[in-house]
Amino acid sequence: MSFVPRLMLQEFLNQRRQMVAHQLRGRGIVDKRILAAFEAIPRHLFVPEQAQFLAYEDCPHPIGFGQTISQPFIVAYMIQSLELADTERVLEVGTGSGYQAAILSQLVRDVHTIELISAFAERATHTLAELGIENVSIHVGDGSQGWPSSAPYDAIIVSAAASHVPKSLLDQLSEHGRMILPVGKAGFQMLQLWEREGNSFSQETLLPVAFVQLRGSEGM
Repeated sequence: MSFVPRLMLQEFLNQRRQMVAHQLRGRGIVDKRILAAFEAIPRHLFVPEQAQFLAYEDCPHPIGFGQTISQPFIVAYMIQSLELADTERVLEVGTGSGYQAAILSQLVRDVHTIELISAFAERATHTLAELGIENVSIHVGDGSQGWPSSAPYDAIIVSAAASHVPKSLLDQLSEHGRMILPVGKAGFQMLQLWEREGNSFSQETLLPVAFVQLRGSEGM
């Protein structure tokens, strides 16, 4: 890990605590495990070095290849909506910088995350290794198809917007499994929460969002 002055590390910690207090707890994120994970994981390590001073701002940030790291509140909101247990297995579609996978690693037993852009997968692998995170498996492939070889999953979180809900992902949910994803056209989507009951699925619409497009055979 690159050298960062101790005073800067303390400043990042202070900013992280402020982020948790105001952006998360102040907006209804009440799960103590989630709040602790956001305080523990150094978000500044998951953005480009020149943007680290903005890492804890209340907004998404570009990370290259036309992709972004999501706003902290949206990441927390999506995770809280899944009501995760520490014994569960989660699939993340869209590794990106690896930040959300790092948060999930603090909350569940195993995380599988799939990324289409190999450079992102390599970068995320390096960052997670630096942090000593060992319960995240990073795969390169078409995220809209999920990762069937490790299915079923107790929860699936999709970090990019699809025009429709990919059937491949629904099929990889376990009984009572939940999936959260943005659905809609480019620039405006609705966050949806799906739950499996046997061969049937229930769906709840949560709030409007704006995500980058999900690429792949069942994406946009």
